Amino acid sequence: MENPGFIVVEGPIGVGKTSLARRLAETFGCELLLEGATDNPFLERFYRNPRAAALQTQLFFLLQRTQQMQELRQGDMFEPVRVADFLMDKDRLFAKLTLDNEELKLYEQVYSHLTIDVPRPDLVIYLQAPVDVLIKRIGKRGISYERNIESEYLKSMCEAYARFFHFYDEAPLLIVNAEGINPVDNESDYQALLEQLALVKSGRHFFNPMPEALCMDMAGENHG
Repeated sequence: MENPGFIVVEGPIGVGKTSLARRLAETFGCELLLEGATDNPFLERFYRNPRAAALQTQLFFLLQRTQQMQELRQGDMFEPVRVADFLMDKDRLFAKLTLDNEELKLYEQVYSHLTIDVPRPDLVIYLQAPVDVLIKRIGKRGISYERNIESEYLKSMCEAYARFFHFYDEAPLLIVNAEGINPVDNESDYQALLEQLALVKSGRHFFNPMPEALCMDMAGENHG
């Protein structure tokens, strides 16, 4: 695989973006940027009472992410590869989802000042999965405050992601159906994903792999 440059892995909570970002960083032996949700002191309050803590939560993430992007820009620009589990542009996605009109106006003013000259990725991987799959994966993680996440909020988040990436054209984009695969723990799934990444040079691409169990069932039918 040729030098992929700055890779971003994105998708709704529970889809596996951070785990995949870690594995890609290990593969390329490169710097890893994580959004650090657990560092946000307002996040637990947000999941308990979204309306009361939305602005504080969103502003903390905005400041945290822009600082990371500036450090990336000021760092060694000759480093061949970097991997992140967040796209700076998606910060506004969550703001529009959680803030009221007046809060959003304030947020937009801060956002416009902080995101000047933010580095653009060379490749974006967008992971998708149905809400019921996300709920199961979130449950397995066992993070206490995530138990308060409601399915309606996850549904709204997934729809917002779908709208956002429908119009996204700032970088080459690979949209992955992650419902039935595990590229973190399953080597064949991971190698198949790497093969797809190597093909993405520009534009929009789709990777809709067939779950291994379904492949075995079909193989059995073909030989029956």
